[in-house]
Amino acid sequence: MHRPAVNRRSFVLLGATTAMAAGAGVPMASAATPTAVPAGAPMPVRIVDDKATAATRALFAYLMRQQGSGILFGHQHALSYGVTFTTQDGKSSDTKAAVGDHPALFGWDTLILDGDERPGRKDATEAENIAALSLCIRQADALGGINTLSAHMPNFVTGENFYDTSGRVVSQILPGGAKHTQFNAFLDRIAKAVKGARRPDGTLIPVVFRPFHENNGGWFWWGAGHTTSAEYVEIFRYTVEYLRDTKHVRNLLYAYSPNSSFGGDPAGYLKTYPGDGYVDVLGYDAYDNSAGSEAWLESLVQDLAMVVRLAEEKGKVPAYTEFGESGEEGRDPQWFTKLLGAIEADPLARRVTYMETWANFGGSTRSYVPTPGHALHADFVRYAQDPYTVFASDLRGVYAARTTAVRNAPFMHLVTPTDRQRLTSAEATVRVRVTHASASRVTYSVDGGRARQLRLDADGFHCGDWPIDPFWLDNRSVTLSVDARVNGRTLTDSALVLLGEVAPLPAGWVDDFEGYAGDDATLSEAYSHVNANTTTLSADHKASGSYGLAYSYDFSSAGYTGIGKTVDADWTAFSALVLWLQGDGSANGATLQIVSDGAYFEYNVPLSDTTGREIRAPFSEFRPAPWDTAHAGEVLDAAHLAKVATFNLYLGHGSGGPAEGVVYVDSIRAE
Repeated sequence: MHRPAVNRRSFVLLGATTAMAAGAGVPMASAATPTAVPAGAPMPVRIVDDKATAATRALFAYLMRQQGSGILFGHQHALSYGVTFTTQDGKSSDTKAAVGDHPALFGWDTLILDGDERPGRKDATEAENIAALSLCIRQADALGGINTLSAHMPNFVTGENFYDTSGRVVSQILPGGAKHTQFNAFLDRIAKAVKGARRPDGTLIPVVFRPFHENNGGWFWWGAGHTTSAEYVEIFRYTVEYLRDTKHVRNLLYAYSPNSSFGGDPAGYLKTYPGDGYVDVLGYDAYDNSAGSEAWLESLVQDLAMVVRLAEEKGKVPAYTEFGESGEEGRDPQWFTKLLGAIEADPLARRVTYMETWANFGGSTRSYVPTPGHALHADFVRYAQDPYTVFASDLRGVYAARTTAVRNAPFMHLVTPTDRQRLTSAEATVRVRVTHASASRVTYSVDGGRARQLRLDADGFHCGDWPIDPFWLDNRSVTLSVDARVNGRTLTDSALVLLGEVAPLPAGWVDDFEGYAGDDATLSEAYSHVNANTTTLSADHKASGSYGLAYSYDFSSAGYTGIGKTVDADWTAFSALVLWLQGDGSANGATLQIVSDGAYFEYNVPLSDTTGREIRAPFSEFRPAPWDTAHAGEVLDAAHLAKVATFNLYLGHGSGGPAEGVVYVDSIRAE
């Protein structure tokens, strides 16, 4: 059915030695360039784990070679959930039923370990659920497929699921945090499951591991607005280091996958990038709720091209790590082929190695893989028959390459405190990690003062106490610098640390924009950002105080953009949402959105007024978002106001409105 997609090039792209990301202490090397490999010689590959198994290195080499030769199709939970079968027998899948072949990639999730997804069970023991995930990986490998593993992790603070964004979880699971031990126990289970996934001959099966995905959105506890960029970078690095260096898991490649869209801007994509030494796959997630509109396809291709360009510079695998049609199913009967055609037509976007869609959970949930009888089935068959798509039977030589690992360069990073972390007590612990080498001396200093030596502890951190003068706890900022002497070189890293308490806002307040010490980066970290926008503090446009918010929008890649902030409050004592707003005189519009108990309530405001005035939006006039059909007809009543989770401010492109502009906001609160 498919043309075998085999690339016969005799070279592999080699990546940069180490990235300088989020304060990394080692400068990034030059861009990757093709390196010729003599005939018969093993291919050198540079991956996160330079002690990885031969099969894991070979998988990376295969994915690198595959670029431009065809896109591998993947399906989450292909063997464990479906509408065409009921029992996981290791042979049945909806993809097989739809097109006569299994997917090239089989996706799994750590929810199996908690018994929240099949074949895991709530009534099973920990060991049984670990074995269940190992079984899934073995079954997919036996069918000739490649395995990926996502991580929808529980909220380690509250015990709720990944959608519970309360508790500032990342700060609590980092080293020194109150829930760090629980997080380690979770990683221990992942390590056991992956190390238990072996072929009949005992060799480990490679897996592409994708933790902390879609972090630029605000819907997961590891997402924007619930953690800072620096905290995200450090928890990603810690996860890799714990699995690789502490648990000695040798069959993982590591994927980084923010969510759409970036307007093709690499700065936004790299804002939380953990560094070249911690990522093998540059991923990108994007779902379509526009029925395959040209605007969405153009935005998607623009971002995928950006990801491919970055991957080529860094020697990484580019991938479309999650995709699917959202909204009403089957609105465009050519959705799959239009999507493939748009990607394939772009000289860069077409180089993404794989595209993986989500699970067919059954019942009333969406069928991301359309089976016979579905409105998109015929088009999915055409998609599968296209010579540029790759399914399981098309895979050739995935683990055949003879490779040798390029040794990783020494790397040092400041683990705690993280950049722009606020410390409120007179004592703190400085932690530094040095990897791939031993450091002869590690020190820290504050604002260029006297260097103090750190000592290596039992967990592999160079640690030391930082006594903070109580008089410094006055909302000032200081620069904490760390140096490590490694192999005759000095590696450095630093963080801007905020000292002292910030006066809490009154009840009902979302933001007055006074608590960011005048720092735009700190402001940006407090909000989640959807699509292209920039937030800065404005001293000239405000309702009161020293600052308001300058909210710059860009609709060139999407018809809307948004920012959001966690609230987690009871607003039953209030009757309206109030804010000061200065529009830009355009035909564009603003939407005030309150998220409560899983429902999304909205109130629309025009941007035509340029004078700057107070807007009062009665809660009684908020309505469920048009797309939130699950809560159609609900009202923002006392029951919902008791559970306000998030405030979002969206800007939408109106007919005839400009694509770019700035609006100003201040004093957002419930009254």
